[in-house]
Amino acid sequence: MALDTTTATELTSEQVQTVLVQPLEARSTFLSSGVRIIDTAGPLRLPKMGGATAPQWHGQNEQISEVDPDFDEITLLPSTMKSVKTLTRFSNELARQSVVALDEALKARLVKDVADTIDAQLLSAGGDGVTMPKGLFGYAGTQSVPVGGDLTLDHLIEAEGLALAGNVNSEALKWVMTPREFTKLRKVKDTSERYQLQPDPTRAGGFTLFGHSVIVTGRVPDTTGATPTARVGLVDFSQVVVARDASPSVKILDQTFGDFDQQAIRVVARYDAAPLNSEAVIVLSGITV
Repeated sequence: MALDTTTATELTSEQVQTVLVQPLEARSTFLSSGVRIIDTAGPLRLPKMGGATAPQWHGQNEQISEVDPDFDEITLLPSTMKSVKTLTRFSNELARQSVVALDEALKARLVKDVADTIDAQLLSAGGDGVTMPKGLFGYAGTQSVPVGGDLTLDHLIEAEGLALAGNVNSEALKWVMTPREFTKLRKVKDTSERYQLQPDPTRAGGFTLFGHSVIVTGRVPDTTGATPTARVGLVDFSQVVVARDASPSVKILDQTFGDFDQQAIRVVARYDAAPLNSEAVIVLSGITV
């Protein structure tokens, strides 16, 4: 159904203020987290080194032993990967009578919604990598800290230890968690009732946990079932690559629905993501909600 002057009366009311007011929404985080973004029009293959070889010590005139390095690759954006697409029609009467630039308002709305849909998928625990991108908490081969109860600072230290053992650049690590888990950690006190987490004085409103920045987002998924549990991630996003076929692109269709005297806005986006080094993703799971 197309929008018209009866279904979008809020945009045609005579008001002094003509600013489009949008509700407070979660800010997209995945693509701005430090991931490596590669633009590509088709499937992307990224060769990578396999396991380490075993060079040996040799004496004079001793035959040098041969080694055969292994190679692997990451494949992104297969031809079967779906795109996020949306289309909204509106009447030319609504476009003329709106107190805001209707096409710009709809464009901003749809682009934001498409970007949020992509972001929610890339931070999810689902996706098969064939038709839907795999989410951060669904990557194979990641390291894990099974919490099995309330999240404590000791669990965070354990996750840090796994990152160090996996030869991850500790300076690039970031925590990913929901506001719920972050608030619980902020409430942790010592025996003298002193809070154990303090804000970073060098960042406006910024917090760190053991020196690592915290990405707070409501899109980190809980497990499903009768007793859902929460997840937290410790990630070196510089070792996560995103293949981008098309960032949210907008097309104004002013002729397609001409027999209805309508216009339309179409927004399309297509992404895929995968870790270059799975051990750079540490998942803390089984956290009591």
